Amino acid sequence: MDKTYQPDQIETRWYQRWEDANRFAPAGQGEPYSIMIPPPNVTGSLHMGHAFQDTIMDTLIRWRRMQQYNTLWQVGTDHAGIATQMLVERKVAAEDGKSRHELGRDAFTDKIWEWKQESGDHITRQLRRMGASVDWSRERFTMDDGFYKAVQEVFVRLFDEGLIYRGKRLVNWDPTLHTAISDLEVENKDQQGQFWHFRYPLADGVTTEAGQDHLVVATTRPETLLGDTGVAVNPEDPRYASLIGKFVELPLVGRRIPIVADEHADMEKGSGCVKITPAHDFNDYEVGRRQDLPLINVFTPDASILPRAEAFDIQGRALAEIDTALPSAYVGLDRFAARQAIVDDMQAAGLLAQIETVNNTLPYGDRSGDVIEPLLTDQWFVAVEQLAKPAIAAVENGDIEFVPKNYENMYFAWMRDLQDWCISRQLWWGHRIPAWYDAEGNVYVARSAEEARDKYGLTADVALTQDEDVLDTWFSSGLWTFGTLGWPEQTPELETFHPSSVLVTGFDIIFFWVARMIMMTLKFTDEVPFKKVYVHGLVRDGQGQKMSKSKGNVLDPIDLIDGIDLDALIDKRTGNMMQPQKAKAIAKATRDEFPEGIEPHGTDALRFTFLSQATTGRDIKFDMGRLDGYRNFCNKLWNASRYVLMNAEGEDVGLSLEGQGDEPIELSLADRWIVSRLQQTEAQVTRAMEEFRFDHASQALYDFVWNEYCDWYLELSKPVLWDDNATAAAKRGTRRTLVRVLETVLRLAHPMMPFISEEIWQRVAPLAGTHAGGDDSIMAQPWPQADQSRIDENATRDIEWLKGVIIAVRNIRAEMNIAPGKPLEALLTKGGEADRERLEAYRLFLSKLAKLDSITWLDDPDQAPLAATQLVGDMEVLVPMAGLIDKDAELARLAKEIDKQDKFIGGIEKKLGNEGFISKAPAEVVEKERGKLADAQASRQHLSEQRDKIAAL
Repeated sequence: MDKTYQPDQIETRWYQRWEDANRFAPAGQGEPYSIMIPPPNVTGSLHMGHAFQDTIMDTLIRWRRMQQYNTLWQVGTDHAGIATQMLVERKVAAEDGKSRHELGRDAFTDKIWEWKQESGDHITRQLRRMGASVDWSRERFTMDDGFYKAVQEVFVRLFDEGLIYRGKRLVNWDPTLHTAISDLEVENKDQQGQFWHFRYPLADGVTTEAGQDHLVVATTRPETLLGDTGVAVNPEDPRYASLIGKFVELPLVGRRIPIVADEHADMEKGSGCVKITPAHDFNDYEVGRRQDLPLINVFTPDASILPRAEAFDIQGRALAEIDTALPSAYVGLDRFAARQAIVDDMQAAGLLAQIETVNNTLPYGDRSGDVIEPLLTDQWFVAVEQLAKPAIAAVENGDIEFVPKNYENMYFAWMRDLQDWCISRQLWWGHRIPAWYDAEGNVYVARSAEEARDKYGLTADVALTQDEDVLDTWFSSGLWTFGTLGWPEQTPELETFHPSSVLVTGFDIIFFWVARMIMMTLKFTDEVPFKKVYVHGLVRDGQGQKMSKSKGNVLDPIDLIDGIDLDALIDKRTGNMMQPQKAKAIAKATRDEFPEGIEPHGTDALRFTFLSQATTGRDIKFDMGRLDGYRNFCNKLWNASRYVLMNAEGEDVGLSLEGQGDEPIELSLADRWIVSRLQQTEAQVTRAMEEFRFDHASQALYDFVWNEYCDWYLELSKPVLWDDNATAAAKRGTRRTLVRVLETVLRLAHPMMPFISEEIWQRVAPLAGTHAGGDDSIMAQPWPQADQSRIDENATRDIEWLKGVIIAVRNIRAEMNIAPGKPLEALLTKGGEADRERLEAYRLFLSKLAKLDSITWLDDPDQAPLAATQLVGDMEVLVPMAGLIDKDAELARLAKEIDKQDKFIGGIEKKLGNEGFISKAPAEVVEKERGKLADAQASRQHLSEQRDKIAAL
C-alpha cells in the first residue's frame, strides 16, 4: 500500500471497475430489495441535499447487497419542464439569436433533445463521483419512450373514469413564463410593503350604524380592485349586520357589488370589511364559492390590464349579463403601473383613507424571479378525493410506514385537506397532454388522434388538433416506482421489485411527490409504491442557515471531495451577482471561512460526515470540522492497515491450519478482547442500520476503529509480535486476529465508505482467508454477523483494568510534565486480589505500553514514597517523583501559565461586560465568546490543580 492515503487516485479507478463489471445490477437471487432514486433534474448539479440523500440510499443498498438481498437501486432523471426549457431557450438565443417561437415547437424540442444528448448527463457523472451504486443499465428518463407510454396510459384511464377534467380555476401563474406552476415552485419572500385603505361608497343611500356612507376596505394589491365582486363582513359583527345583502358601488368602475356575511372577514383586523376578488386571490376564491359570487378576471397572461374584463361563474362558465367594461385609462398597463394609477385616482376622488406600512410576504417564481399572480385560467385537474382515501388508509393500516413516525401526521394533514391537483403547464417541453380538439372546441382524450377517431366515432373529415399544454412533471414522477419497471407491461422486474422497499426523501416533498406516488401507484397497481418512507432533514450551513446563492454560503459536494482554491470558490459564490456590495461581503466572508480554499477530502470522508449527522428527520448543520475529522479517520484506517500488512504479509497467519482441528494458536488477552468487542460492534451497527440510525451506525464503527482497534489493540499487539520470548503460536494468533478483525471492519465500513474499504480489502482479504483478486470485490462479500459465543466479558474487564492503569500513568506524565518516552517506576497498592493477579498476568503489556522500567505491588500503602497518584477503581497507581522533576522549576512554569490564562480570561470578561458589545454583536458571536471564556476557565482550573499536586509533593 502507498505510504499516504490518496482518495483521488483510488475512487474514480474503483468506480469504473465496479461499473464495467456490472456490479450494481441485481444478483438475480435472494429476497428482493429495491430503492427508486428521487429523480434529479436533468439540468441540475449535485447539491448538498442530493449528496446527503444519495449517501443514505447507497449505504442502504450496499448493506442489503452484502446481506445477500437481490438489490436494485433504480436510477433516472426528471425532464424538469420549466428549468430545461429556460436553459435551452437561453442557449438558442445566445447561439442562434432566435426565440423558441421563431423556431417553432418541433424544432425547439429537437434542440432540447440535442442538448440532452450532449450535456444532460452532468448530474449522473456527479452521482458516480459520490460512489452511487445504481444500476446504470436500467437508467430511465421521464421523457423516454417507455415512460411516455405509462404517462399516456394513466392520463387516459383517469379521464375515462372521470378523475381527470378540464376546468377554469385559479392557479399560481408566472407572468414571465406564461405558465401555471406548483406551490413548490413558489418562493415566499418577506418584505416591507404597503396596505392601502380605501373608501367604498354604499349604494342606494344606505349608511352604517355609525352613520357613514361608505365602508373602508384595505388591500396590498389595489390593482385587483377592478375585479372585486363583493365586500365581506363577519356575520357576528354588529357594526355591519344591517348592511348584509345591501350593495356598495365599486369605485372607478361603477359596478354594484353585494355585501356578504362570511367568517373570512376578521372583526379585529382593520375595519372588519374585506374586498373580495375571487378571480385574483385564493382565499377570495373560496369566499366566492361559498357566497356564489361571480369571478371577474382583469389580467392578461402578462399580468397587464385587459381591454375588457372576463366574467365567469364559479364553475367557470362565461357570464354574459355582467358589465365587464374597464376604465380605458388602465387598459394595457402592467399590474404595478396600474396599481399606482389606481391609488392616484382613488386619492384624487377622496377615496384613499390611509396608507399603512406593513411587513408581508410576496410569492415569487423560483425560476423566473417574477411575482406570482393568482390567475383564472383553463387547466387540467385530477379529482383527488377518490384517490386520497386508499392512500390515507395505506398509512393508517401500516402498509406504509414513515420513519420518523411523526411525519405521518404531516402526511395525514395534507391528505385530509386536499384540493384538486392542477396537472397542466403551458410549456413546450414535457409530456404533451393526450387530448384532441375539433373546430368547435370539443375535447377527445385518447392515446393518439387515430385512437380518438375510433373511440369517439369521428369521421375522417373532422380535423383534430392536439392540446398545446404539457403535463406537470410531478404527474410523470408520480408514476416513478412502477413506470420505471416497465408498467403498463407486466414485466419480470415489476413482479420482482415492486413494491419497492424504502423511499428516501426530504419532508418538503411529502405532499408534492410522496403522497401523489402513493395515490397513483395504489390506483394502477393495487400495491403501495414502497413499504417505508425514510424522511431526512435539510442540510444547512454551520450556523444553521439554509444554503442559498443569495446568502453566499453554498457548498458544492464535489468541491469538498476534490478541493477548490480560494479564488475559484469566491467566483462560484459571487458569479453573476448583480449587487457589488453584496458580492464584496460574500467574498470577505468566504476568505474568512476558507483562507486557503477547501482542501480535498475524498468521497468516503464526505459520506461518513453526512452519515454521522443523519439523526432521524432533523436538519443538519454541516460541520467542516467533522469533515476534517473524518478525513483523519480515513488516514487512521489507512495507516492501521499498513501496520497490519507490514506485520502479516509474508508471515504465518494460521491459514494453513484451517480445518485441521486443534490449531496451535494462542490468543492473547488483547486478541480475545478485540474479537469480543468486534461482535458487539457488528451487532450495534446492524441494529442501527435496521433502525435507520445512520448516526449511531457510523459512531459505533468510528469508536471501534479509532478508540479500540487502532488506539489500543494495535499497541497491545506489539508486545506479542516484537517479543523474542513470545511463542510462535502466540504470534500466529495475534497476526490472524489483526488480519481477520481488519477484514471484518472493512466489510462493516463498506456501505458507508465504499472506496477505501475496497482498496484495503483487496490486500487484506487473501491474508484473512477470503479469496480476492481478479473480479472479486468487497461488495460481493457477506455482511458480518455477530457471534454471541465469542463475546468474552472476562477479557473486557481485564482490558478495562489494563487500560485504566496505562491511562493513569499517562495522566501522571502529562500532569507532571514528564516526557512520554522517559521510563518510569510504578507502584500499585490498595487493590484486591484480582488486581494482584492481573498485574502478574499482564506485566508485559503494562511495561511496554506505559513505558515502565518496573511495576511493583506495594503491600503497605503507608510505605509509599513521595509520588503522584491516580485511582483505578479502589486501586492506587503511584509514580515516585524522586529525580523525575525539578519541583521549583515546574511550579514556576505553572505560575507563568496561570498568569497568562488569567490575563486572557480578564480580556474576555471585559468584552462580555461591555453592554455595547452584547447589544450590537450577533448572537452567535457573543455565544462564541462565552464558549471561549468557559474553555479558558476550565483550562485555568486544570493548571491550578496541577500546581497544587506538585506543591504537595
